Amino acid sequence: MTLHPELLERLFTTMVRIRRFDEKTTELFNAGLVKGTAHSYVGEEAVAAGACANLRPDDAIVGNHRGHGHCIAKGARIDLMMAELMGRATGYCKGLGGSMHIAALDLNIFGCNGIVAAGVPIGAGAALASRIRKSDRVVIAFFGDGGANQGVIHEAMNITAVWRLPLIFLCENNQYALSTASDRTTAGEIAARAAGYGIPGVRVDGNDVLAVYETVGQAVERGRAGQGPTLVEAVTYRWGGHSMRANLPDYRTKEEELEWMMRDPIARLESRLVEERLVPAPRLKELREQVEAELDRAVAFATASPEPTVELMEASVYAPHVRVSEPAVRTGREITFAQALNEALHQEMRRDPRVFVMGEDVGLIGGIFGVTRGLREAFGEDRVRDTPISEATFLGMGVGAAAAGLRPVVEIQIFDFVTLTMDQIVNQAAKFRYMLGGTPTVPLVIRGPQGGGIRLAAQHSQSLEAWFVHVPGLVVIAPSTPYDAKGLLAAAIREDNPVIFLEHKVLYAQKGPVPEGEYAIPLGRADIKRAGTDVTVVAWQAMVQRALAAASDLAQEGVSVEVIDPRTLAPLDEETILGSVAKTGRLVIAHEAVKRGGFGAEIAALVAEKAIDCLDAPIARVAARHVPMPYNDSLERATIPTQQDIVEAIRGLI
Repeated sequence: MTLHPELLERLFTTMVRIRRFDEKTTELFNAGLVKGTAHSYVGEEAVAAGACANLRPDDAIVGNHRGHGHCIAKGARIDLMMAELMGRATGYCKGLGGSMHIAALDLNIFGCNGIVAAGVPIGAGAALASRIRKSDRVVIAFFGDGGANQGVIHEAMNITAVWRLPLIFLCENNQYALSTASDRTTAGEIAARAAGYGIPGVRVDGNDVLAVYETVGQAVERGRAGQGPTLVEAVTYRWGGHSMRANLPDYRTKEEELEWMMRDPIARLESRLVEERLVPAPRLKELREQVEAELDRAVAFATASPEPTVELMEASVYAPHVRVSEPAVRTGREITFAQALNEALHQEMRRDPRVFVMGEDVGLIGGIFGVTRGLREAFGEDRVRDTPISEATFLGMGVGAAAAGLRPVVEIQIFDFVTLTMDQIVNQAAKFRYMLGGTPTVPLVIRGPQGGGIRLAAQHSQSLEAWFVHVPGLVVIAPSTPYDAKGLLAAAIREDNPVIFLEHKVLYAQKGPVPEGEYAIPLGRADIKRAGTDVTVVAWQAMVQRALAAASDLAQEGVSVEVIDPRTLAPLDEETILGSVAKTGRLVIAHEAVKRGGFGAEIAALVAEKAIDCLDAPIARVAARHVPMPYNDSLERATIPTQQDIVEAIRGLI
């Protein structure tokens, strides 16, 4: 390995900058200027410095909760970092992310992460974006020895190996997961796990910056050459405790700590540079002084910076919603709900080469309900990807690919399986834009079938929309007709926020008129499926048809029922619902999910808060019994609300 003085100076300066930044952060935390918590990288500087020295500006990294060093090594400005740690509006994330979530997308730093190992699937998604674009960009995903035992690490090693993605798994083994020694929690060497996935696994002295530089350099070369991922285990040691706030009892001996401090990565490099006359001592002193001056300026900048406003905070949750116009004519040939979704996917994939689809069985067979049929043949395997059964990881890859500029459509084969992905949806996709200061977009669609009615029992039949409506940052769509399905899926794919797109299983075979041409439906606009004057029924998905049937029955008794389909639950068209209630004075809400905590309660609260004076009767909710979905067909029918249940609820208000 040729050691150019410029490289050696850069490695030395980067390590000193990282150390002094975190030492200063500790001072500021103790002084009350850095709040919450922060995780010091002191002692581990050689890993980030050596690794990132191999990267180009267009390469990417994903850090973890101990991520200051990762960001600095990739070129982040320490004044903007310090402002972020102080919670100031001038910080990288405008004071909304803090220490654990610093990111700089202009430097391809895809965020540090407060959830252990959660950034690795996101990094894998960025690597997938590189592969789909046929570029030679690589990604480094940092994680610790504790994170190495998370399932997403194994899933990500498998899927990146199968797809030969340019990802370097960089495990910073500082030998403690918070307070528990890794030899008490981890079987064997972490690097040895790579063999199980047919990829290289290398263990390196993480306190030797030149060894790290050389080892990661070889992994980067493999990635650029299309040879797939590499696992690097860098054995190092953090000098401080888990975090600045932890205040835990001692769990390491003083002898052990002193032994590792004697292996100080900065002192080791400095001695070598001077002894081998590679860089003179006065020059190293000059570099240290430059770092000190830079740090002083950073602290002054951060201290003088303003705090973020409530207005900035609230504006950072969602990107502006897609602007589309609903077609004036809704007529067309009759096709099924599933065919309408398929048309929307074909339409948007033709329209935008950034759109791709992935999920279990979506390619070769076109999905178990046929929604993705024909896409593989039309657009190729790069854009229609059959995944391993690794929901948490391939959904996280969708987050990373979206943040990298693509527009993924991720299918959850049965939506109950979404429980395996909740971290990536709730903590990553929904919060990514917000934690990064309201700047990035996450144009990700997560779609799949929910609901009962086809005897798939308790783990394949839930209606879970209320979970997702509760999460700021998510758009939730629940169409009821083929026309709505096509137009709303098209809008969802064009949307710059993460979308939960819920398709009810019993609707897949339902037919309805659908225009042949390209169209999209605005989000947040309800549809009055039937006009009426006596009672308002708000229903979505499969309940819409039952509400319409109930309205037809009651019309024979002289009762005029207005049926409103919200179509999108978040954002919700409050105006249409409130306007209808003001006209009718009565409200029934029908949904298939269980009543307790269902989204119907939110609509009831909305009307109670904003239109209670318009009501002539109590609000009625029609919902599933409070039981898991049974397998027995007669019990399933008894559990799901029926047309007659809606009729009786309406009669109770008249």
